[in-house]
Amino acid sequence: MPSRTETTFSPPVMEARRWLDGVTFPPERPLINVSQAAPVDPPPDQLRQVIAEAALNEPQAHLYGPVLGRPDLREEVARQWCGAYGGAIAADQVAITSGCNQAFAATIAGLCNEGDEIILPTPWYFNHKMWLDMQGVTSVPLPTDDALLPDPARAETLMTPRTRAISLVTPNNPGGVEYPAQLVRAFFDLARRHGLALIVDETYRDFDARSGAPHDLFTDPDWDETLVQLYSFSKAYRLTGHRVGAMVASRARLAEAEKFLDTVTICPNQLGQIAALWGMQNLSQWLAGERDEILDRRAAISDNMDKIDGKGWKLMGCGAYFAYLRHPFAIPSDELARKLVAEAGILLLPGTMFQPADAPQGQRELRLAFANVNRAEIGTLFDRLAGLDWPLAPR
Repeated sequence: MPSRTETTFSPPVMEARRWLDGVTFPPERPLINVSQAAPVDPPPDQLRQVIAEAALNEPQAHLYGPVLGRPDLREEVARQWCGAYGGAIAADQVAITSGCNQAFAATIAGLCNEGDEIILPTPWYFNHKMWLDMQGVTSVPLPTDDALLPDPARAETLMTPRTRAISLVTPNNPGGVEYPAQLVRAFFDLARRHGLALIVDETYRDFDARSGAPHDLFTDPDWDETLVQLYSFSKAYRLTGHRVGAMVASRARLAEAEKFLDTVTICPNQLGQIAALWGMQNLSQWLAGERDEILDRRAAISDNMDKIDGKGWKLMGCGAYFAYLRHPFAIPSDELARKLVAEAGILLLPGTMFQPADAPQGQRELRLAFANVNRAEIGTLFDRLAGLDWPLAPR
């Protein structure tokens, strides 16, 4: 019998980094790394100062805190979420977790037994798939359409007595697409009708191109009977190393999550929570500038597509930190991704990392994570893609 970890694949980003071993990049063609969707710059100076002062002057910052997070941060999330989404969200319907991945893990721990099923649209976020594998929970793939949008009617055909939840990511990782509000509502209604949970991972909500609330689910007076919303502070405030996320759900679900969290990390990082709270209360204007920059990089992707459109490439989705492309070449994307490192100086992730192993779509797809490349570097990236003269797949 394989161990729990042996039931799943190796971490994709770590695997991709190993492709760099032994490869040298000439000064005239430096590596363009679009493999990981995490900001590499540190938090802004003011926020780093807040963290430093807390480390020096707040003894409690170095001790265990509440398992479900600091009350002041939970209250701030509830307050701002009520303003952003409408509806009623109480502080005790918010838990702070050690990153958004842990929020997902805690949610699944409270929902599922071994052999249960979760419906995941494909291409899926690989860490969600990995966690379900390790828990003995079946990931039921829900193929998306040409616009990378899932269909609630098709999801309903995949339900069985073992289905426990539908899990969505919007703005999407890896596809970048922003799910329309009416589509999210349709999935909510579907889940409620069947007595399932709807998990909505909104890690990238701060970089949504739309103004206003991306959905109206929190305005439903009984939202917490169905909805579990997940969030990350890592992208908004560059707190990736501090591991601070959130889970918004019913009090009953959070009581189950508390059991899981207490046995894994005991409590979320205190300094990270202090930083997240200060960021929420003081960095709205700075965050708006970060959003503008990401939206400009998104526009740069579209602006540069004419360089490769005529060569058989297709932009399938673009938004938040991601562009998702269909490539035209006669080799599968996992081989292509390795070839791009040595021959084009580009590190990205193949679609095979976001699809079931037997799904042919993954062999033609690639993900670009553009959060750490500026407009000029995006132009250079597309110049390199346009210059590839490799055998093409049959049309």
